[in-house]
Amino acid sequence: MSQPHIVALGGTSRPQSSTGAALSRALAIAEARGARTTLLTGDAIAFPNFEPGQIDGNPTLDAFLTALRTADGIIIGSPGYHGTFSGMVKNALDHVELMSKDERPYFHGLPVGHIATAAGWQAAVATLIGLRSITHALRGWPTPLGVAINTAEGPDAIDRAEPQLAMMVGQMLDFLKR
Repeated sequence: MSQPHIVALGGTSRPQSSTGAALSRALAIAEARGARTTLLTGDAIAFPNFEPGQIDGNPTLDAFLTALRTADGIIIGSPGYHGTFSGMVKNALDHVELMSKDERPYFHGLPVGHIATAAGWQAAVATLIGLRSITHALRGWPTPLGVAINTAEGPDAIDRAEPQLAMMVGQMLDFLKR
């Protein structure tokens, strides 16, 4: 594969969210290793609540699905809200149901990395576990390493997590070489 396409989705509606920053950092690492990337955060995943059969030509949703359909690997990131991933991220992942009848349904056979940010280790790790579970349900292959970031440890928490982000991205790219 000459130039894999890595799509990162998640974050919050805040433009400067910790999760969005961590996803951007992971994509920068992927780009430095030769991947092309797409970041889907904020307004790019702010869809109406998923309701099967009620999707009518939403251009933002169409762009989201196109990015996922062309992805060779996916990174899902979420803040930890009350011990699990955010409703915004869950709703975006619910919309992946629209890929159920595709030739490659859902995330079938794709490496999927995970990033969870929270103001404490317990919430970050619990969120990471939830993201891994939903990835299994969507037929993706979670990377061995998921990255939990404790934002309560200060403004440089994402900088300190860069070695783990690099390892996770490396695992995704190594998976694609097989």
